[in-house]
Amino acid sequence: MTQPAETAVAEPGAVQAPSRRDRLRAATIEEIIQTARQLLVTEGPEAVSLRAIAREMGMTAPGLYRYFGSYEELSRHVCASIFTELGEDIHQAIQAAVPSPESPDLAGPEAAGSDTVKLTAMVVAACREFRRWSLNHKGEFGLLFGVPLPGLDDGRYDVADECALAFAGTFFTLFLELWSKAPFPVPAPEEIDPGLRGQLVRYRDALDADIPVGAVLTFLRCWTVLYGAVAMEVFGHMNFALQDAAPMFEMTLGDLASLVGLRYPLPR
Repeated sequence: MTQPAETAVAEPGAVQAPSRRDRLRAATIEEIIQTARQLLVTEGPEAVSLRAIAREMGMTAPGLYRYFGSYEELSRHVCASIFTELGEDIHQAIQAAVPSPESPDLAGPEAAGSDTVKLTAMVVAACREFRRWSLNHKGEFGLLFGVPLPGLDDGRYDVADECALAFAGTFFTLFLELWSKAPFPVPAPEEIDPGLRGQLVRYRDALDADIPVGAVLTFLRCWTVLYGAVAMEVFGHMNFALQDAAPMFEMTLGDLASLVGLRYPLPR
């Protein structure tokens, strides 16, 4: 007598593995994104189109529309992918920042196990990794932090904005940890220009952060110092004076540390 075939029943809460078709589609989407990224970086936005991307992949332009509805949509996913990559690199650098008493940068009277030293190591690692990635990916840096790609600054919130916020959250999470473990002086609300204070309050509310408005101002000041230093180097605006801007960047790290109550390098 033939036994009925057993039907596999998924355990409650179990995640069903993607089908072969889904895996192939995901792989194709990733290939399209990486191909578009390469062309955008090497050829520039003005020279890239869905037709050019399709030609590079051996596909037809109409075929790409099965995956992305427009060139703008694809561009947004390219930017999202780059933001995710950068954020993950910085996160890994922060996690790997474990100082020891023998560290040349983080040696001194303060024990290497203290919160202050650990937080200093994490902040320095995050900033250095941002600079390292940016110098190694100048084209991608320009896409993310230079002039916005056509059609990407239309005010819509989408995957690119979501990944950009996740990237910013990497720094902001570190900032919040620093604030909670080693609070530092920040401007009082009445010391901040009223027009600026209102904007900072709105930004803090958007972040849903329970920190003083002065701390929000300090966070933004830190970002402008870091971004400004890295952008000038990436775009070659320091070449008129410096062939190697690394020592200058180390001084910038000291400026950033002082903004948040840290000392870098630590006294020996």
